[in-house]
Amino acid sequence: MKTAFEYLIGVDGGGTKTVVRVERPDGSHVADGSSGPSALMHGTSKSWCAIVTALDNAFLAAGIARPPYAAIAAGCGLSGVNNPQWANQFTEQNPGFGALAIGTDAFTTLLGAHLGQPGVVVAIGTGSVGEVLLADGSRLEVGGWGFQTGDEASGGWIGLRAANHVERALDGRAAAGPLARAIVRFCGGADDFSNSQNRERVIAWVNSANQSIFAQLAPLVVTHAAEDAAAQTILRKAGIEIDQIALALDPSQQLPIALCGGLAAPLQAYLPEPLKSRAITPRAGAAAGALLLLRRQLATAAETAGEQA
Repeated sequence: MKTAFEYLIGVDGGGTKTVVRVERPDGSHVADGSSGPSALMHGTSKSWCAIVTALDNAFLAAGIARPPYAAIAAGCGLSGVNNPQWANQFTEQNPGFGALAIGTDAFTTLLGAHLGQPGVVVAIGTGSVGEVLLADGSRLEVGGWGFQTGDEASGGWIGLRAANHVERALDGRAAAGPLARAIVRFCGGADDFSNSQNRERVIAWVNSANQSIFAQLAPLVVTHAAEDAAAQTILRKAGIEIDQIALALDPSQQLPIALCGGLAAPLQAYLPEPLKSRAITPRAGAAAGALLLLRRQLATAAETAGEQA
C-alpha cells in the first residue's frame, strides 16, 4: 500500500486496557504496546493519553525512535464511539496524527476476528457487545447499551452480581461460600463474617466502584466456580446471555461466530449448545481490525483523490 505515512497503527481501546499494534505501510509488523483503559467513558483526553502511552511503549519495545505524529496514521476501535458527542470530542482532540479512522471496538473486533469477511462476534470484556457483518456489507449491533442497563455477561455485569451476592451473604440471605469470602477479602475485610467491619468495607468498596472496578471481581467468580454454587449460577446466566446475543445477530446460525475479549475463554465452558460447539477462535484481534479499518479509509481517500486529479 502506497502512503505518505511512515507507520500505521491499530488501537484496541477498552475499559480495562489499550493495545496498539504498529505496522509499516507494507503490512509488516513492527511492535505492540499497551497501557491503561482508553474507553471514551473515562474521558476523551484520558483516552488519548492512554493511546499515546501505548504507542510510545510499542516504539520503545522495538528500539525505534517514534517519529512525529504527522508521520503516523491511526485506526482506533474504541468503546464509547457510538456516543456521537464523545466521538466528536475524541476526533477534535487528535494530537496531530496524519490520518485518523475511528470505529466502535465492536466493529474493529468484528473486522479482526473474520479478517473483514462476513461473520459474527460477541465481545466480552469489561463491557460486552455483539455485531454481525452480512454478505451484502450491512451490519447489525446487539447489546452494548452500557453498564447501567446492559453489557450482559461482561466483567462489569459479572462483578455487579458478585457484589450483590456478597451483600446477601453478609446479611445472612445467602450462604457464605468461597466466593463471598474471597470478595470480602478483596474489599479489605476479614474471613470472620461476624466482623462488623466487613459490611463497612464492602459498602465503601461498592460505593467507589465503576464498571472497570466491578470487573475486577469477575476473575474471582471464574476461579471459585468449581466449588461455589453462586459463582456457577452467575456464569451459567452469563452463558445464556451470550447465546441470546448470538441468536439475535444470526438467527439462522449459519455464519461463523467468534467469541472475543478477556472473558471469552473462561466463559466458553458455560455456553449452551450449539453455540459452544460453533464458536471459533478469532483470526486476529481488534487492533488488527482497527488497522483494516484504517487501510480501507486510506484506500478510499486515495481513490477519491485520483478521481479528482
